[in-house]
Parts: sequence; C-alpha cells; structure tokens
Amino acid sequence: MTELTKLSAAEIAGLVAAGETSAVEVTRAHLDRIAAVDDRVHAFLHVDSDGALAAARDVDARRAAGEELGPLAGVPVAVKDVLTTKGVPTTVGSKILEGWRPPYDSTIVQRLRAAGTVMLGKTNMDEFAMGSSTEYSAYGPTRNPWDTDRIPGGSGGGSAAALAAYEAPLAIGSDTGGSIRQPGAVTGTVGAKPTYGGTSRYGLVAFSSSLDTPGPCARTVLDAALLHEAIGGHDPRDSTSIPAPVPDVVAAAKRGATGDLTGVRLGVVSEFADEGVEPGVLAAFNESVDALTKLGAEIVEVSCPHFRYALPAYYLIAPSECSSNLARFDGVRFGLRVGDDGNRSLEEVMSVTREAGFGPEVKRRIMIGTYALSSGYYDAYYGQAQKVRTLITRDFTAAFERVDALISPTTPFVAFPLGARTSDPYQMYLADLFTSPTNLYGGPGISVPCGLSGGLPVGLQVMAPTMADDRMYRVAAALETAVGTLTPPEL
Repeated sequence: MTELTKLSAAEIAGLVAAGETSAVEVTRAHLDRIAAVDDRVHAFLHVDSDGALAAARDVDARRAAGEELGPLAGVPVAVKDVLTTKGVPTTVGSKILEGWRPPYDSTIVQRLRAAGTVMLGKTNMDEFAMGSSTEYSAYGPTRNPWDTDRIPGGSGGGSAAALAAYEAPLAIGSDTGGSIRQPGAVTGTVGAKPTYGGTSRYGLVAFSSSLDTPGPCARTVLDAALLHEAIGGHDPRDSTSIPAPVPDVVAAAKRGATGDLTGVRLGVVSEFADEGVEPGVLAAFNESVDALTKLGAEIVEVSCPHFRYALPAYYLIAPSECSSNLARFDGVRFGLRVGDDGNRSLEEVMSVTREAGFGPEVKRRIMIGTYALSSGYYDAYYGQAQKVRTLITRDFTAAFERVDALISPTTPFVAFPLGARTSDPYQMYLADLFTSPTNLYGGPGISVPCGLSGGLPVGLQVMAPTMADDRMYRVAAALETAVGTLTPPEL
C-alpha cells in the first residue's frame, strides 16, 4: 500500500490541484492496490483501467492548461454496479444482465465525470440490491477487509469493502433499506443516505422506486460531504427529484469537525434499546453518546412507537415494488435470453430466462411482492404497510419537533461470518432493523464509525429531517473528531 492510497479524497484533490502529484499517479496507485488485494476482497466486479487512466490524463491536461479544478478533480471513485455506465458492464450483481453494456450514463455517473473524478470500476453487490451481506451476488461474495471470513454488509458491500481495503478513497452506493449505512457500519467507513429525491435515480436500476436513494461512501465525513455535493441536486429526468439545491453539507461537516455541538439536541430512540443489540455494539454506542454530550450536545430520550413495525412494512413495500420493476427483465428487450430453441412460446422463453437469470433471494422477494399485490390481499398487506409508513413518518415529524436529529446504533450487530445467515432470511433482514425507518420516511441518515466490538467496527447512525442533510453531517463530523477514524488490519 502506497502513501497515496492512504490519503483522504480531500487530501488527494489538494495535491493534484497544487501539482504535487498527478491524477495519473494517484490512479495508478489505486489500480495497483486493487491488483494486489482484490483477489482476497472481491470488492470489484469490473475494473476499467483504461477508462480510469484516460480520465486521469484529462484531469492532468486541464490542470496543466491552467483550468481551475473542482474540489474532487483527480480523485478515484468506485461505483456500485447498480448505476448505468456507458460502454462499461452493468450487471446489478445478476446473471440476467451479465455482459450488458448500457448505451448511456446515469445522472450520478455523469456528475462524477463532470466533477473530474476518476471512475475505477464497478463494485460488487447483492443481486438487484436485495440483501444485507453481499452474499447474494451472482458473482460470489465480497469479504470484509477487517476479517475476510466475515461479510462486508449489503447490499453495497463492494463499495464499502473497496474503501476499507484502500482500493478507492470514494465510492457510490444506493440505499433502499440501509444498503449504504449498514456496510459502512460493519467495515468502519462512512456511508450517507441523502434525503429521498436529493440525488437522482435516473440510470439507477430500480429495486423499490419509492425507497431507492443513491449516495456517497467514504472513509471520512468530509469526503462523504464533498461527494454528496458533487452528485446531488435536481434532475429533470427523475420525476421524484426535489427541485431545490443541496443543503451546504460541506460547510456543515467542516463546522462539525470543530467539535462544538453546543445548542444541538439529539434524540436517542428508546424503542431501539429493546431490539437485541449486541452488548459490544451497545457499549460503543453509549460511549459515543457520552462523547457527544462532552461536545455540548443535549441528549434526550425520544419515543418513536411505530419504528418497531418498520421492518415488516419495509419487507412488504419493497418486494411489492420490486415485483413490478423486475417484470421488465423478460428475456426480450435486453440482457439474458435462454430457451429460445424455436419450440417454445414467448411466455415459456420468458419463464425459462427468469428462472435461469434470477437468484434465490430475488425470486423470494418477487414472489412475496406479487402475493402482497394480488387481488384479495392488496389491502391486507401492501395497503396496511403503507399505513404503517404514514405512522412512521408521523413519529419522525413529532420527534423533530423536539430534537435536531436522532441517533442510534446503525446495526444491532457487528459483521457476522460468511454463510452464518443465508439459510435464515429473517435473521439476515434484521441487519436493516435500525436503518429501514429512515427509508420509509424519506429523510437522510448517515453511519459514522464509533468504536470497536470484539475487534470489529461499530457504526453510529444520525437521522435528520428531510432536506436537513447538513444536520447529520455536522453531528457525524463532530463525533468523528471525538472518536477518530478506524484503521483495518493490513491485508
């Protein structure tokens, strides 16, 4: 590992802008790091070495010409394989899209290119973002750099693992029920879910359209804020995009880094205390609450009584939307097509293609969602889940009348061993216990490292009101200043 791969994104950008290193040198260092360790981590599904070096050369040429560079110019970034990238494979971790090279870039990728970042490649993920461990990828699991016998979280475990393994200083994830924050927690990195509609879903392969939110992953809060600023903002191509500017998240992170939270009221969600949190996770969280108090924050207990129903509501709403969204993968328009031997009807080809192309977890959720939406069951399942969603939103609204932000552990437990929960979907789903309420509400949430339990990382989650993303960055940066960042053991 070279010194360049140890640097933060902000540090790299500063060196490139000053001419003290080149974007090409930085890119080569990270490509070398990927070559050296990714056989043990499997964070990447595709590494675009030629494209990355070409982008880096362009940044260097623009700096040499005297052009003013953006705050992330020349910084490498890894992109979760759920976002379309023109001419670069986009599989969503599924065999049904194996080898597909999209003809267009997603808005997030377009903005990354415009910011002068250097895209290293596409990261591994649970198939169609359905999972909490990256074990449901059709291309094999990603491993946690802290302990390669353990999971890196999911569904965006590849992005988080790439950060923890120093293969990239920045990464993009997507968060439907916790898929940015939960991997961040168990890999000792920072993962932020913006306000729903604050980042564009154009070109994001849909899982659950009312929940999916692309967002930044990084090793520091400031780096996450810089990336958030680069990718956020209104997009007319996304009908759910909020026509408002991104809150000044970078200024908030810098303010938080001063370590002063005087006048900030933080609510601890009382219902989460009864949800089987591992003792080591609870201890690290309580120590962080004490640290926040010393920084001047006022801590109050807040009751959000309907949060305990978030997980079952989520696992009705998300599968229902996925059963609709994934109907487009039919073996006709794009992607995999099998069984077309001239003797089968179109319906049979579709059935055979979907059987071969989808993995077990995707099939499970399609079936759950189709059942929940079926005649005679819609009101009892999907309709009721949407009512619970409204009650959870009311809990958040009431809480934010009393406090500026809510805090909780990000996950009830640290990274578990590979294979430990794949035979029990319910135990796997519990990883989203503390993160899913925020998705149902639509507000922002961030996971920041807050300590270790048994030598493994623990994350603290900060939740804020919609379009108050700056609040979560301020609190997260303050905690980071107090407890420091985490350094995994050398691979």
